[in-house]
Parts: sequence; C-alpha cells; structure tokens
Amino acid sequence: MTQEERRRWLIRYLQREMPEYAHYGIPDDEAGQWHLLRALFNVRPPAPVTQKFQRIEGELLKTMTAAKGIVNGMALPASGLDPRLVLWQGDITRLRIDAIVNAANSQMLGCFLPNHNCIDNIEQTMAGVEMRYDCYKLMQAQGHDEPTGKAKITSGYHLPACFVLHTVGPIVQGSLTDEHRRLLASCYESCLTLAAEHGLKSVAFCCISTGVFRFPKDEAAHIAVRTVQHWLDVHPAASIKRVIFDVFENADRRIYENLLNA
Repeated sequence: MTQEERRRWLIRYLQREMPEYAHYGIPDDEAGQWHLLRALFNVRPPAPVTQKFQRIEGELLKTMTAAKGIVNGMALPASGLDPRLVLWQGDITRLRIDAIVNAANSQMLGCFLPNHNCIDNIEQTMAGVEMRYDCYKLMQAQGHDEPTGKAKITSGYHLPACFVLHTVGPIVQGSLTDEHRRLLASCYESCLTLAAEHGLKSVAFCCISTGVFRFPKDEAAHIAVRTVQHWLDVHPAASIKRVIFDVFENADRRIYENLLNA
C-alpha cells in the first residue's frame, strides 16, 4: 500500500467504527487526509483494534517518522556540565532511545482535542491508538486517577523509542508554591525510578508542566536539571547512563543551554 492508501484505509475504518464522523469526506490532498486521520485518532475512545489495523497504522506512522529523520539519542553530544546529560531541540517522537517521557493528564488517556499541539497529543498520535488502550487498562486496574508526580510505563508502539513514561505534572493556578516545586521534582524522580526498574539505559524528558499547566519555564528547567543530577548521583548503580532534555521552543533551549553549558 502507498501512504495515501494507508491513510484512506484507516480513515474509513475509524469512520465505520465511529459513524458520527462518517459525514466527513476524505480530502484529496495529503495534508487534509492526515488532518482528518489524526483528528479521528485523537477522539477515538480507548478500545482494541484488529491486527490489520495495527499493521497498516504502524506502516503509516513509521514511514512518516522515518521521513522526518530518526535521531539516535545515544549519539548526541553530552553537555559541558555533566557527561550524563544531553540537550537536544526537536520533535521528541523522532528519538531512538529506550524511553521518552510524556506529560500526561491524571486520566492517562491522552489528549482528546483533535489535532491539538500538546506533547501528550503528539506522542499518543505517533505511537498509535494502542497506547491509549494500554493506558486505559493500566488505569482500570489501578482504579483511580494517577496522582500528580507519579508515573506509568507503556510500550512505545510505533515510535522509535522502546517505551513511554507517562507522568502527571503539577498545574499552576495562581502563585507558584513549594508544593508545585516538590511535585515537579517528583515527576522526574518517578520517571527515572520506573526506567531503572525496567533496566533502561536512556531517557528523554520533555518540558513537563511548562505548557498548558503553566509552570514557569526557567524554574522548571532548574528543577529538572537539579533533580536529575541528584537522582543519578545517589543511584550510581542504576541502569540509566544518559538523560536527554528535549526542548521544542527556542526560549526553552536558551534556558537549558545556560544551565548545561551546552
């Protein structure tokens, strides 16, 4: 199948599954087809899919990621501050690494807003719909929302990363408090601990809570670097040997450059 054939097949499958969206015609252009398909991925409730769907979705998403360029996380240059730490600016879904971190919400089901540009939406989209179902099963077994500062792990599915660490960052409403700071540090600690429990050697963090959760970028970066360094220092026998701070915006890159001597 061509990429267009895959997009059309997946759209038709999802429209049959969710007939309330069947009235949307399939656009003729690539961008329009992807916009519709991604929207259907985003609004789909957690549920299993057929093996054929898994295969076609995987072929589509992996081809898209390869076209963007897969980046070997272990080959990126170390920071001047600490050889264990790396700064990289770019799309975290391009990283070939043991695990990437997802800034999730407490339901752990991903972002349901069609084509929203948050990291949760992007990672869930490029991993494929099985990740949402995996998260759903974890949360059903747990029986309650994920507490802020804690983390869960799933397969990376169609991502170059082997696993995804999902963590719930603090939401800042009003003034920043010491509790916000403690919970943000706990996100980093929980992810590293979970990664080490699974024997992972490399982890890439996104900027947790600095988007719609409104944690100030500068202080969040200071907490991130300080917490990760301290965790690595007090766990010298842990499997983790490399931690990447992935940033997307130039403002975040400048903050981390100053902190890491990158």
